[in-house]
Amino acid sequence: MTTNQLLSKLWEQYAAITPSATKIHDLLEKKGEQIKNDHIAIRTFNDQRVNIKVIEKLFLEVGYEEKGEYFFDSKKLFAKHYEHSTDKNAPRIFISELELENCSPELQAIVNDILDSCNPEIFNTPELVLSGAVWKTKSLAVYNLLLDESEYAAWMYVYGFRANHFTINANALKGFNSLQDLNNFIEHSGWTLNASGGKIKGTPAQLLEQSSTLADMHSVNFDESTLQIPSCYYEFALRYPMSNGELYQGFIAASADKIFESTDAKFMNNN
Repeated sequence: MTTNQLLSKLWEQYAAITPSATKIHDLLEKKGEQIKNDHIAIRTFNDQRVNIKVIEKLFLEVGYEEKGEYFFDSKKLFAKHYEHSTDKNAPRIFISELELENCSPELQAIVNDILDSCNPEIFNTPELVLSGAVWKTKSLAVYNLLLDESEYAAWMYVYGFRANHFTINANALKGFNSLQDLNNFIEHSGWTLNASGGKIKGTPAQLLEQSSTLADMHSVNFDESTLQIPSCYYEFALRYPMSNGELYQGFIAASADKIFESTDAKFMNNN
């Protein structure tokens, strides 16, 4: 599999449950913009069967290299970001994992049971990151138990291994003078932005500004009933030059912490 094939498959899966992303993408293209991706985010658990070391394999095979590490203590998450070794136009990859050892015994037991229910061979599949929820059932009761402690874990239970969000590279847009201008356009076009920590997370002094839509609502068929729950969102990132003149390539943990809340239904209801 080539880099482009992998990225295309990730986009297809993401767009299938995030129709707003396709609409925003098309709307910007109609304005004459050429859309470039800043980064793609993936979620997982830190169980040795599916942790970052497992999920990163396919990206490493197509030429990505590990570049940075990030900790999110309040959400019990750890993450790494990757950049392509030769294709500077390829989006960064951001992979996070839930630190199960810092979660309750109850949540740990649920996640272990979920993974135990799978054919172990699926975890050795090179394309695991494209496989979605590989476990056999979707119980609303289990979803709600996870949701009480970790929205991240509940999201993973429903959606599994796929892109959690794509991110428009605002530096590549020609018709907007700032991220605020882009935000105004997105809001005036009918979408609601994640306002946690402010609609723009980060500052020029931190060399990165980020904003995002709230996640789309997607109909999920649980064993007990069908329910609309948050799926994925579209992010926007504007990077600033470092002292050497090159754009900053990393991420700001405090900003990303707030971006994670774009899929949190409790927060969405109060946005």
